[in-house]
Order: sequence, then C-alpha cells, then structure tokens
Amino acid sequence: MENLSEYCAPDAACREEMIRVSEKVSLRVITFTPPVDRGNSQVVFVAGWISLISAWKNVLRQMTRDFKIYYLETREKISSQVDDEAQYSVEEIGKDIVSLVSYLRLKSDTYILFGSSLGATAVLDCCRFLKQSPRCLVLIGPNAVFRVPGMGKLLIRIFPPALYTIIKPLVKWYLRNFRLDIKSDYDQYLKYCNALDAADPWKLKKAVIALSRYEVWQLLEGINYPALIVGASRDTLHEPQNLKKMVSMMKNATYIDLETNKLTHSARMVDEMRQYLSQL
Repeated sequence: MENLSEYCAPDAACREEMIRVSEKVSLRVITFTPPVDRGNSQVVFVAGWISLISAWKNVLRQMTRDFKIYYLETREKISSQVDDEAQYSVEEIGKDIVSLVSYLRLKSDTYILFGSSLGATAVLDCCRFLKQSPRCLVLIGPNAVFRVPGMGKLLIRIFPPALYTIIKPLVKWYLRNFRLDIKSDYDQYLKYCNALDAADPWKLKKAVIALSRYEVWQLLEGINYPALIVGASRDTLHEPQNLKKMVSMMKNATYIDLETNKLTHSARMVDEMRQYLSQL
C-alpha cells in the first residue's frame, strides 16, 4: 500500500478517490491540502505518460506547502478503471481534464493547469473545451508530437500485450541509446524504467498506437491563457527545439530552461512557478 504522506509537506493532508470522468472511465485523483490556506490558486496536476507519482516526490513536497493540489492519474495509467472500448488519444485524455475541472466546480481564474510531457500536451489540447478558464498553464516539456519508430509501431501492433515482458527490454534499450542523454541525467532513464515496469501493457499498446498519430501544432495559436513552458535543454526526449517553437506560436507563453529532467522534477521548478505567478 502506497504511503501518500511521503509526497506531502509536513502537516499537509492527502486523500485519494476514484472519480468517474465519463461513462467508460474512472480515474484516481489524489487531493493534497496544505496545512494553512494562503489563498493560492488550486492546482490540477496532470503527470506524464505512465508516470509514477514517486517521480514527483520533490515537487509535491514543495508545492503542498501552500497549494491545494488535485493530482490526476490519466487513463493510460494502471490505476484507471476503463471500459474495453475506451480510447487513449490526447483529445480523450484532455476531455478527462475538462470533466475533472467541472466535477471539482473550479471557478474561472482560481486554478492552475499543471502538466508534464503527455499531461502537458493534454492540457494544451483541452483548452478548446474548457468552460472555466484557468489562471494560467504551467507545462513541463509538453510533447508537440510523439515519436515512435517504424519498427516500434510494427512490434506494438504484432505482439500481444501478454508478451510485454519480451518487448519491454527493447523499449528500455531504445530509450537508453537513442532518446535519452544518460550521461547528463541517468535518473531520468531509471525513472522511465520504473514506469515501464509498472505499466498496464493492454492500455499501453492502445495508447502508443493512438499517440503516434498526434500533433499539437494546429491548436497553439488558439490558446490565449498565460503559459509557463519549462524545458530542459539536455532532455532530448522532449525535443527542446519543439518547445521553443511552441512558445513562439502561442500568444502569451514564457519559456525557461532548467537544463535537465532532474531539475524540472525538483523544488527548483516550484520556485520558478512561484516566481512566474508573482508576475502575472
């Protein structure tokens, strides 16, 4: 049983629940409440593809000092309860975020949409459907596209999920040798290995097929909310050049570079967010 108090600031409270976001999907949401209400915006926190909450321990312990957080585990994660017909596209994940915002009855300009990787991309995608406007977006390494090599797509389509244990070492090998700078940030590689080990192979297969067809470019000019885009120039998996292009296409976006994935998952990132919010 996971000890959620590990991810809290001292004296902060936490609770988890399953929330039905559509007819076919219920998602795990963990609510963190700071020890003192300082009047800050609430945070809807959407982590990346198959990410484990343990990867965000340093961020959550810092953020829960003074922000109320709704940590959403998206539908491709092992915790979700889904119908066999559920889809795993970015748009569907984005609609889950919209549904959660409505369920929580968050009012316009009182909350922040915080996302990382796939979670950040889903935040961008969901902006066109939101009825309650966020105060701003804070996005760490949003994916403009999801690159899956041709051979990888073939393997995913051919191999049944029951043989995931055979494919998994190949995915780790590909990440280690072609997509990650393990010399600069070996912890990032270990983090993805842990996520792959914990993933649901049936959901994973459907998600990879759906995400491999996605591009975010056509949506960016229509997003008017203030946005902080956090990049890591040594994190080649999240393609820093694409992040800068995304910022140039958005009307009200600010870019900062924290160099490594490790720093984007650290207390330093929360300090940068606080600084950004103070200037809004």
